[in-house]
Amino acid sequence: MKTRPLGKTGLQVSELAMGGLFIASRFGDLERARAAVHRAVELGVNYIDTAPDYGNSEEVLGYALKDIDAPLILSTKLGNRPRPFRPQERDDLLASVEESLRLLGRDRIDILMIHEPDRPGQHDWWTDWERFTGPVLDVLDHLKQTGVIRFTGLGGTTAYELAHIIDTGRFDVVLTAFNYSLLWREAEIAVLPAAKAQGMGIIVGSPLQQGALARRYDEEVDHGARWLSSPRRQQYRALYALLDEIAMPLSELALRFVISNPDISCTLMGARSVAEVEQNVAAVEKGPLPADILARLDEIAAMVPFRPFEEPFGLPFGRDYRGPGMAR
Repeated sequence: MKTRPLGKTGLQVSELAMGGLFIASRFGDLERARAAVHRAVELGVNYIDTAPDYGNSEEVLGYALKDIDAPLILSTKLGNRPRPFRPQERDDLLASVEESLRLLGRDRIDILMIHEPDRPGQHDWWTDWERFTGPVLDVLDHLKQTGVIRFTGLGGTTAYELAHIIDTGRFDVVLTAFNYSLLWREAEIAVLPAAKAQGMGIIVGSPLQQGALARRYDEEVDHGARWLSSPRRQQYRALYALLDEIAMPLSELALRFVISNPDISCTLMGARSVAEVEQNVAAVEKGPLPADILARLDEIAAMVPFRPFEEPFGLPFGRDYRGPGMAR
């Protein structure tokens, strides 16, 4: 698999990386997760991302990686433990890292990210939300100086607030999720330009929008999904018409779209099995999309340039949904 530079870190990362959310035990059994991770590494994946918020993902990864000798770049995040987690307390921040090291079976973390530093109320990361300062920065500096971590990062989902944190110049890597894919392009407005200006490595999470771009939902797009706005519905129809024309699976188109941007260091796959890993790797190995297809995708994306106000954050195709907060 081809690799790309991870910004100013000096690291080379595989174009396709392993996202740790869906290898947590609630999404499958332990041995299936282990087999998926091993197959990804065999096929050239060298970057793996996880977080304490992803169920028992760190523990599963620790089990899966213990007999892999290949050099890997491992990323995890701060937050979610101990309970209650107090991000203004140095001891809590250090305890979170210590537990990550224990579960992952590592004595060093390559990249430690602040998890969702762009969402006030999620965690009170910042003492000063105007200048983005707080104890977490001192802890990250300490961990870097002592060799516990190599690089620092931000893992966020907003299109504008995240860019302001990037502008501080304090971080090496950014993971932006849910806002850079075939139909969602908000990250292009501020996050990607800000990260590029700082020389940061750029990682894209959820290129398949947690399933909304993993496969087709023709019946729901045409006749169901009452939560789907009319502009988004028409946009999906245009996307599916393009798929019919070029005879390409939706998931392949989505992954190849992301790697077509040379500013992106790598994109995370949420594979749960060996078969899904192999499918995703095969798609990425076909390389960037032709210019004419990218132009068509730009036209389709422009049909809904901003996320509709009432649109669920993760489009609940295939699930019962009765309004915000009612998906199940």
